[in-house]
Amino acid sequence: MTLLPPRWRLPYVALLTVVGLLLSVSALEAYRLSGGRRAWEPFLWEFSSLAVLGPLALGVHALVGRLHGRHWRHQLAAHLLALPVFSGLHIAGMFGLRLLVYGLVGVPYRPDDIPTLLVFEGGKDAVSYISFCLISRGVWMAGAATQRQQELERARRELAELRLARLADQVQPHFLFNTLNLISSVMYEDVARADRLLCQLADLLRQTLAAQQRVEHTLRDELALVQPFLALMQARFGEQRLVVQIAADDDALDCRLPALLLLAPVENAVKHDVARHLGRVTLVVAATRQGGRLRLRVSNHGDRPVQETAPDPEGGLGLRNLRERLAARYGDAASVHFGPEGGAMSLTAELPCVS
Repeated sequence: MTLLPPRWRLPYVALLTVVGLLLSVSALEAYRLSGGRRAWEPFLWEFSSLAVLGPLALGVHALVGRLHGRHWRHQLAAHLLALPVFSGLHIAGMFGLRLLVYGLVGVPYRPDDIPTLLVFEGGKDAVSYISFCLISRGVWMAGAATQRQQELERARRELAELRLARLADQVQPHFLFNTLNLISSVMYEDVARADRLLCQLADLLRQTLAAQQRVEHTLRDELALVQPFLALMQARFGEQRLVVQIAADDDALDCRLPALLLLAPVENAVKHDVARHLGRVTLVVAATRQGGRLRLRVSNHGDRPVQETAPDPEGGLGLRNLRERLAARYGDAASVHFGPEGGAMSLTAELPCVS
């Protein structure tokens, strides 16, 4: 039984017991019709055979596993050598047990002569051996297929994680360079303000670096990054020109999502709409949870547009990054919609909410 994992030992013994009982009951009827008077004899015959076949079947299973992948000639030669050993051990063990039990109960037992036993039992053992080989081969092939599937799934997960990490790495340089460009535009006009902006930027970068190490965090953590970024942008443009509104349901705050997912869309909304409008720009970040779905919405509306040119339908690099990250993480379970909505530009993303 050492060839079986511990969790399979009891089921294996139970299976042998059930098979032994079925064979014994079937043999008992024929035994009675032939005039037999000791009802326990058919049970002894069947269970003595199964008691030896049980361990031998495990040995055949191990042999088939060791031969898997070798040339068919090597496999055939090994089985031709193993079959006589299998049959000899079965016959010796089975009749050894029977002689022992008959001797203990004081009942004479005279098996057939050895040549007859070898022919009669050997033929049955050949059928049993071939059956065990076929079953074992199927089990080994199923196990190999399962292992390959697990390895494939693991490779896919690792590839997805690497892809997510690559996409996440794109966020920070994109955000950093644009923010530095914004700061550079005021550094000669108001040195004190530029200094404050740089300090705020340093604090924000420390938080984004920590977020990238986590790969995934809650919406509450994500908004904790978005809010200081928007505060930085308000300090740059002025609170009268850039109005920020953040609204998130309490149920939505515990939903998990890829780190830095909202930063690029929010940055795009600020950058492009402030550039396209002379007056006030209102930016809204909203999050709601509907059952097992998280709905994120980033919209912006300007009072006095400079020009009515249509925005990039793909939403620029930041929104392409968002689409790719959601596709890599959730597949078809996530969706992104971007376009005009009631005089404003709106980005809506829906994804599974995992708390």
